[in-house]
Parts: sequence; structure tokens; C-alpha cells
Amino acid sequence: EDVDIPSRRVLITGATGLLGRAVFKEFNENNWNAVGCGYRRAQPRFEHVNLLDSIAVHDIIHDFQPHVIVHCAAERRPDVVEGQPDAASQLNVAASANLAKEAAGIGAFLIYISTDYVFDGTSPPYKETDVPNPLNLYGKTKLEGEKAVLENNEETAVLRIPVLYGEVERLEESAVTVMFDKVQFSNKSANMDHWQQRFPTNVKDVAAVCRQLAEKRMLDPSIKGTFHWSGNEQMTKYEMACAIADAFNLPSSHLRPITDSPVVGALRPKNAQLDCSKLEMLGIGQRTPFRAGIRESLWPFLVDKRWRQTVFH
Repeated sequence: EDVDIPSRRVLITGATGLLGRAVFKEFNENNWNAVGCGYRRAQPRFEHVNLLDSIAVHDIIHDFQPHVIVHCAAERRPDVVEGQPDAASQLNVAASANLAKEAAGIGAFLIYISTDYVFDGTSPPYKETDVPNPLNLYGKTKLEGEKAVLENNEETAVLRIPVLYGEVERLEESAVTVMFDKVQFSNKSANMDHWQQRFPTNVKDVAAVCRQLAEKRMLDPSIKGTFHWSGNEQMTKYEMACAIADAFNLPSSHLRPITDSPVVGALRPKNAQLDCSKLEMLGIGQRTPFRAGIRESLWPFLVDKRWRQTVFH
């Protein structure tokens, strides 16, 4: 029998990462022929491609001829970027510029994933037209990446998103899920940031936005430029931790809110809330309520198995 391979082709970079896996799955389950590429964790599921190797990038794009490329690969940990600025710039800027050139060469629509950290967090909410002013090197490299892709390919969409969570392979994969151990082990008190205002966003929702954007673009070539997407529940890390405790009926009295701005690590914007009305007006978007999304993401990591029995049986 002939297997029906969908005619719409999408290439996803960083397909082994938290967001990339969700984007791959979203396109794959919605009648797209999806190919994912990764680096360290690629085989056997995804193509092994070093994005810093321009020949390898050229080859996969020319062999596969994607209609759409979703560029999820990045160094996204602000403190790592501060410590390894050259490597971060290579991946976040140089590799993105090259990808945009290659996409332009075959007429593919590139979606470049960027961040709310391009803003300084002093006057939210931020529209796409607001002037960026990144506080840390991570935000600077992502902003340079935005400029580089748009200079090399004006048919690009830049999609800025905030802190992500979702179905993680390990708790450290997300700045949201990494808190779960501190929540679960209530025998010792844990300090939690209660200064920075965040908008935790489920990777499934971002993946849906990417697919909707791609499908709209197939019908309408004017779909390009900069867009914002974000969850709409404003929470500090302390409030997220309390919501996680609440979602699993766990105590939260051991969690301590710290209201001072953090003194260690890369500078963070206080509130870089993104205005998402531009996408909403296009009829694009999806939002999973935080408690539902976080429960689904974290229950495999729940230590107390008795709770699972009561909730899931």
C-alpha cells in the first residue's frame, strides 16, 4: 500500500528540546510531513545536524525542501549565555542568519523563536512595535538573531514567547518544572522569587500557534514580521510553586516568598509581559490553564505514588 505522505513539509530545528518536541508533534499530528533535527540527542528519532555547519544545514534544507522551517534551537539559559558568550552568539545569531539565508534560497517560510527578554520589563505590556532594550546577554543575542534573520530573509516571522513549561524529560528542562522538587520536599523551607512577574506558557500552545501561523501563511503571503504569544496568567515563581502545590494537594507553607530583586546571575526584567492582540486578531492562539497544564506535565515526577492512585483511578 502507498503511505500517504502529506505534501506540506516542515523542518524543525532543536526538535529534541522541550519546545521542539512539542512543535514536531503538533505538525506531525496535523497532516504535515515533519522532519526534526537535533544535535546531542538527535538519533534515532531526529536528523543529526550541527547548525553551525553551514554545509550540513544547506544539505538538509535542499534535500527536504521544506515549505516552513521552525527554528527552535537556541542557547536559552541566561546564566549559561553570560558564561559562554561566543558559543551562544554562534548559535543564537550566526546559525540563525545562515538558516534565514537558506530558507530564502528555497522560498521557505521561517519562524524564528525569540523571547520576552528582548524587553527591559519597565513598561509592560509590550507590543511588537515597542523598542526592545534587553538587560542581559541572552536577550541581546536573541534580539541580534531577530535582526539577522529579518535582514537575510524578509519573509520571516519572529515569534517572541516567555518562560515555557510542558512535558519535560527531566525537571531541569524548564525554569517552571525545576521547582517541583522544592515543592514536594516540604521538610525544609525553600526560598522562592516573588519579585519577577512571569507568564508561564505551555509549549503545546506555542506549537499550536506555530502551526496556525504556518497554515495561515500558506494562504496569505502577508503573514510575516514580529508576533507575540504568551500565557495570560501572571505569576511569580513563588506563586507558580504554590499553584503547583495546590494542583497536587501538597503543602506550600514551607515555600518562602522573596520580594527583593535577585542579586546573582544575569539581570532579569521585572515584568516583560507580551501583548498578544496581533495574533489574537488573526484568530491565532491557544491557552492551557496553568494548573491543568502543570499537572499534566509534572505528575510523572510525583514522588508520592498514593496520590496518583486517588486522582487517576
